[in-house]
Amino acid sequence: MATDMLDEEWDVLTRLLPVDWRELARETGAMRRARGAIGDPDTLLKLLLLHVATGLSLKQAAARAQAQGLAQITDVGLLKRLRSSERWLGELARRMYQGSRFVDGEPAVPAGRQVRVVDATTIQEPGATGTTWRVHYTITLPQMQCDFYEVTDERGGEHFKRIPVQSGDIVLGDRGYGYRKGVEHVLAHGGDVVVRLSSVGFPLLDPKTGQSIQPLTLLKQLNHQTPREWAVCFAGAGGRLFPARLCAIRKSRLAAERAREAARQRSIRRQTTLRQKTLDYADYVVVLTTVPSSQLDTAAVLGLYRARWQIELCFKRLKSLFQLGHVPKYSGESARGWIQGKLLVTLMAESLLAHAAIFSPWGYPLAPAQSMA
Repeated sequence: MATDMLDEEWDVLTRLLPVDWRELARETGAMRRARGAIGDPDTLLKLLLLHVATGLSLKQAAARAQAQGLAQITDVGLLKRLRSSERWLGELARRMYQGSRFVDGEPAVPAGRQVRVVDATTIQEPGATGTTWRVHYTITLPQMQCDFYEVTDERGGEHFKRIPVQSGDIVLGDRGYGYRKGVEHVLAHGGDVVVRLSSVGFPLLDPKTGQSIQPLTLLKQLNHQTPREWAVCFAGAGGRLFPARLCAIRKSRLAAERAREAARQRSIRRQTTLRQKTLDYADYVVVLTTVPSSQLDTAAVLGLYRARWQIELCFKRLKSLFQLGHVPKYSGESARGWIQGKLLVTLMAESLLAHAAIFSPWGYPLAPAQSMA
């Protein structure tokens, strides 16, 4: 991209950021070594986004920066900058999240509780080996801070037992985390879960009789657009029964058909037999939670899961568009900074999409008009 075009687009992009984003770079320590080629926050953020937003390795990003005349920096120097910018990127992501559509209708967090979203993404690094890594991480809501990460190979499974849980945590996860051992791990450490229920692998019991429950028989009682919940329980590893709540809502006809088609495509891609039970579950969003109803009602539980799901969709979209790769594996600061940068880019992309929803012939959001003297 030509330098003059980059400068023009950069002005548009920076309007999406908090108004004091440059001052925050100094306040958080990202610019404490403001010397040489990186003497201002704009240059620093451009360098970081070359690595974080495009999937370029540190060495590739440094080479691209030199070729474009942006800065003379080595891959080691860029890595140090990423480490020192962790707080800055996290604060930018937090402030952008607070003004995003993700918080629309998000329920208030109960006093003394901390909401944490757990997820994982695979990273395919280019090259002769084509190494695949899986990054496991948690972010807090509404702070949008990454407070845990782990890098494994592609065989590293997704489960709650990887996460250090603190008393009072409410851990949100998708159906890949819907296993009894993982949920029991969270409960044993004083936390609770809000997790998408899988159609297999999580047997539920009637808390009154102890008999097995078939969730589909309950879900068929749902009225259109009206959420509902049922008291259930499940047996832990030692036979102990844990109380839980099954919260669900029926999807729209269009959303259900999309889910069924996605299930069909997965079955074809994986060369597996598609079960009728999977197609039946596609009509509903079913969430299991251990949070007491006195702290979160049915709508609040579904609202929390909605916020987690939207963030995951954005992350997946960003990954497909930019072919994310090259997570720094050298230190906690660099890996957390990389994740915070990904979240920031996700929020910036969503902000751009929001502006694009209302077409303007000039192609960018308007800045405040200047009065004529």
